[in-house]
Amino acid sequence: MLPIPGRTPLPVSRHTFEIFIGGKVHLVQVVFDITDRKNLERKLNIAQKLESIGQLASGIAHEINTPIQYVGDSVRFVKEVVDDMFELIGLYEAVVDEVGGGPTSPVRKILEFKDDMDYEFVFEEAPKACDRALEGLHRVASIVLAMKNFSHPGEEETRAVDINKAIENTVTVARNEWKYVADLEMNLAPDLPFVRCFPGGINQVLLNILVNAAHAIAEVEPSGQRGSITVDTGFDDEFVEIRISDSGCGIPKENLTKVFDPFFTTKEVGKGTGQGLAIVHDIIVDKHGGTVDIESEEGKGTTFILRLPIDGLPE
Repeated sequence: MLPIPGRTPLPVSRHTFEIFIGGKVHLVQVVFDITDRKNLERKLNIAQKLESIGQLASGIAHEINTPIQYVGDSVRFVKEVVDDMFELIGLYEAVVDEVGGGPTSPVRKILEFKDDMDYEFVFEEAPKACDRALEGLHRVASIVLAMKNFSHPGEEETRAVDINKAIENTVTVARNEWKYVADLEMNLAPDLPFVRCFPGGINQVLLNILVNAAHAIAEVEPSGQRGSITVDTGFDDEFVEIRISDSGCGIPKENLTKVFDPFFTTKEVGKGTGQGLAIVHDIIVDKHGGTVDIESEEGKGTTFILRLPIDGLPE
């Protein structure tokens, strides 16, 4: 059925069969509304894809972790050796200064080699190079750990989750999306209580909103200009609250009531499926009994306010 402007198409299943009335054959057509079934199929399809991605990410993280440990141990060993070598060279220098010698003596040759190798530069930069390598390895290791914590394939049970840690992991995983367009600030309540929830679902919600924020900023900021993303957490007696704000393009008022509709998107063809915020609403509201609110002003930015019940949905 072709969509009618201003109306939403209704998915149906149609069944035709024969009945006899008064000795005559009549065709009867029965139409069933299958909207719920289609929505369930869509959610299952998305869940299967996310599970596959989660398994892949977890496997990659595991495979990367082992060689990173080897490299880290080796660099730390080299740094210790370099420090010891420089200490030994310092002792040699003291002997050289005390012994002295003529133009042809071994001491003179040592001094000439020291000048040729630019000893002062090496002495200053070699430890720094090891420190930079270790810092880079620490960064890779933190990304790997975030990927492992982010991936929860096949998860069907709720558990107590540190929402602050989930946010930190998701920010790390999504870094490639926002680091070129925005500065990101986290104001996370240090005493935030754990929340009983589906960790994989919450990770997916946070990822969708952060990626949307980065894309919204990229739409309005000129090349080289940076926007801002802020993530805040807080809580009251019953709920934990997450606020994710961006300085992006904002949402027109006429679209605020549509953003959670499946397949609704304002992005160009090929750049968005309209599934992201529908998934956010489904996970937060339907699966966790929470709420999702939006504060937005076109051209100035958007804030998503997520509230999750601390004890989870009543059983």
